[in-house]
This record gives sequence, structure tokens and C-alpha cells, in this order.
Amino acid sequence: MNVGEAGEFRLIERLCRSMPLAAPGLVVPVGDDAAVIRMGGEEDLLATCDMLVEGVHFIRDRTSARLLGRKAAAVNLSDVAAMGGWPAYLFVSLAVPGDLPVAWADGLYQGLGEAAERFGFALAGGNVSRHPDRVVVDIFLLGKVESGRALLRSGARPGDRILVTGSLGDSAAGLALLDHPSATVPAGIRERLVAAHQDPEPRIGEGRAIGAWGGVTAALDVSDGLLADLSHLCESSGVSARVHADRVPVSPQSREAADALGKDLLDWSLSGGEDYELLFTVPPEQVEMAIRLLNGDGMARATEIGEILEPGQGVLVLDEHGKTMRSGASCGWDHFRPKLPMGDTP
Repeated sequence: MNVGEAGEFRLIERLCRSMPLAAPGLVVPVGDDAAVIRMGGEEDLLATCDMLVEGVHFIRDRTSARLLGRKAAAVNLSDVAAMGGWPAYLFVSLAVPGDLPVAWADGLYQGLGEAAERFGFALAGGNVSRHPDRVVVDIFLLGKVESGRALLRSGARPGDRILVTGSLGDSAAGLALLDHPSATVPAGIRERLVAAHQDPEPRIGEGRAIGAWGGVTAALDVSDGLLADLSHLCESSGVSARVHADRVPVSPQSREAADALGKDLLDWSLSGGEDYELLFTVPPEQVEMAIRLLNGDGMARATEIGEILEPGQGVLVLDEHGKTMRSGASCGWDHFRPKLPMGDTP
């Protein structure tokens, strides 16, 4: 068996068997959006890392270095947001070809700097190395959260309701428009959707709001796609889930792009990935409060999309008549599946 046959998550599980997963102060090890480390005092430390690889996550001539820097920060900030915390210290490991223009590297760090200024973290270190033919941006982010208050994937209970912030499928729509530059859509719609893909918005404020509230039973961010990430939450919590397809929030811009490209809008919203919205569960009596909590200025509104079920049923998607349309999360993002999210990447 090779790593492609194993798949991303089976590979991670296999590799972790060779390493100790317990240490003093390590409250939450591998398996959540970020590790939680108990440092003593009023705050716990959050630790997460993620990388962007040229040819897998981006194509250099499709995005500016500045936007790539902002996105590299955002995908890690989203993990901290999903834990209900805030960012503090960022480390960058950068591998680049020797012929890369220095101005490109400057632009990358300009984007990282813009994210740092906006979200209040500092560059604390890193590493630079040569790569024979592509750019690799590897980010390690440390954040903080009130001690014992981190939002985890593992607390959902049967009967809980499932909510998601913002709209889903915009990033996939933006990627599709990059793959089809001649598609006939208004310039403003193209600009908004491409921005959703290239310059995502980490939901730090929303994560802080629901974390401080205390009514959330489980949470994570939508990075691999709604169904895939909901499956991760269900696995961690030992439950199943049901999603109502007609309740999944989609933007009118994505709808227009899907019509123009002849694409399935539901596939984008359920499995497109890289939306970096927050997916969380609350008891049924807390739904109204959760929605009201995220209804303020500048917040991404929350929408109720389904329910947590007893274990053994997997993740089900129902149509408007209550009939099961599909189940499972096989169409979510996995780094070793043959179809990469770069569309027509060489």
C-alpha cells in the first residue's frame, strides 16, 4: 500500500501510532483543529500548523504573493477561531526555488504582515530553504484561549442542532471561475467569488463570541468540505448527523456562477472545501440564542442546517421532502485523492 491508497486521514492515523500522544499539560493532542496545552494560569496555549504547496494548493501565476500570504495566515487563523481562541505568535518555514524574484517573497510577507496587523499576532521565527522547482509556505501558529474553555470536536450529543456561519461553496465557485476565465458572469460576482477562494476570511470574532458564550457543544472549521468536516466532528463525538440540503446557506453569487458554468451548486456547498466557516453544534433550546449572538455588525450569521443523531447512521443529506439524497463524506478534500482541487493544474 502506498500513501495515495491509504489516503490522508488513514496515513495520519498510522503515523501517529509511532509517536507518544500524551505529555504533561497536553490537554488535546492530535485530532482537533489545534492542540491545547495547559500552561498554568488563566490561559491555555493553542498550536496549529498548515502548509500551502505550489501546484497543489495554488498556482503562482493565478494569485499574487500578497494574497497568498494572507491566505497562508488565514487557514491557520481559522483553526484557532474554531477553538474559540485568538492568535498570538506565528512561525513561517519557506521553501522556494533559487530563481524566485525577491520581490515575490516581499509580497508574501506583506500579506502575512497585513494579517498580523489585523488579527493581532506577531512573527516569532521561521526558516528559509531552497526547493528545486516550487514554493512551499508552511505556517505554525500559536494562539491562546481561556483555560478550560477551548471549543472541541468531541462534545456533540444526539439531539443537538448543527449550525454553520456564512455561506458555503463560494471558494469552490471562485476556483471554478479561475479554471474557466471565459465564463460569462458579471465582473463583480467573479471578483467576490475569486476573493473567497484566494483571500478567505477567518472567523476569529465569531469563534470568540460562541466560545465566550459557552452554549456550544462541539465545533470545527469547514476546510475539507461540509460533509467531510461534519464527519470528523461525528467521529470525534461518537455520533451521526443529518443535514437538510435546502437549509445549507449559499450565496446568490455562487448560484449565478453555478448556472453559468453548468455546475452543481449543492456539490460546491457540501464538498467544495476551503470555505473556512465555523461548523458547530448546540442544544435545541440554544439555537435561537446562537443565531442572535452572531447577528451583530461585522459577524457572519449562523444558519441551522441539521441535527446530531445516535451513532451508527453516518452523515445523511436529506432533500426538501425528507428523503435521503446521499450519505458519507467520500467527496470531501483529501490530499491523496486523484482529483486535486486545483482543477486543471498541470
